[in-house]
Amino acid sequence: MATIGDVARIAGVSRSTASYALSGKRAISEEVRERVAAAVRELGYTPNAGARALATSQTMVIGLLAQFMEDEFAPAMLQYILGVSNTARELGYDILLVTEEDGTRALRRITDSRMVDGIVLLNVAEDDDRLPILRAASQPGALVGLPADCTGVDVFDLDFEEAGRLMVERLHRLGHRELILVSQPEHVVERGGAYVWRLQNAAVEQAQNRGITLHAVFGSSGQPEVGQQLHAMLDAHPEATGLLINNEAAAAALPTVLHSRGLTAPEDLSVIGRYSDEFARTFSLPFSSVESAPDRLGRMAVRQLVRRIEHSGAATEPHVVRFVSPEFVDRGSVASPRPTSPRHGGRP
Repeated sequence: MATIGDVARIAGVSRSTASYALSGKRAISEEVRERVAAAVRELGYTPNAGARALATSQTMVIGLLAQFMEDEFAPAMLQYILGVSNTARELGYDILLVTEEDGTRALRRITDSRMVDGIVLLNVAEDDDRLPILRAASQPGALVGLPADCTGVDVFDLDFEEAGRLMVERLHRLGHRELILVSQPEHVVERGGAYVWRLQNAAVEQAQNRGITLHAVFGSSGQPEVGQQLHAMLDAHPEATGLLINNEAAAAALPTVLHSRGLTAPEDLSVIGRYSDEFARTFSLPFSSVESAPDRLGRMAVRQLVRRIEHSGAATEPHVVRFVSPEFVDRGSVASPRPTSPRHGGRP
């Protein structure tokens, strides 16, 4: 089994320099860090977690609290989990994934027992009942998602308000004057999923400012309901020339719906979704989108968390709230509306 001494020898550095390069506890040049990383890969070196825990009181484990809600599209949640877990692994940490329905009890158990060095929360609600427990814990916490009160935690999220404005503005500039916005199920909002109304409210306001008629509707999180709902929406608003999707299940169902109606994007209907590039590839979605950046958000949350864990000075620094600016990914599904209307097509 390879040791830290073997890593140091291959990298051509001292044992202490190799150790600091891996732990990040001292400033090491990028060139040396890369040599140590290459040696680690060559040797397949894994730090002795038990020995390090005894020496540093660290477990080298990050707790990740996430739930696969029935009213949210599970593959979309998995993107965020992968972003967190991949970054943790790169930094030498394991992930303890906790999916209990009673999130407060689970959080109290893993923090009181010191099973983890820090916590990442997903499925963040506007008034999240896990936050008082996390603020009182000795371990630092990072959130992917914006609560109403960000006190005592680091928060990372997509700028959903700007995403909503961007989606409307893209189509306004091309001459669209009637749009449909499909959001997550309404009970996601009822239980505190603020990201839904943050995007929706901003889109509605931008549409009003631009003189656009915007039909804001909620869609289901699974088939066949969401496909049926998309048909009903298109039937109800035949003059609409653009479709905005803030619902991953609806985005995944849309190609089949359009095909069955004899419609194409952007010839008959311009479409903009809100999801990740990886999600688009997984479901072969041909629609332009606003990047939801789950990988980037996961990286930001874990790196900030590890910084607080490993650097004594960082533990007392002010907490941060950082938003990822939305980026438009053009896949060719947006164009000026046809001069003729209403849009053709209907249920087969």
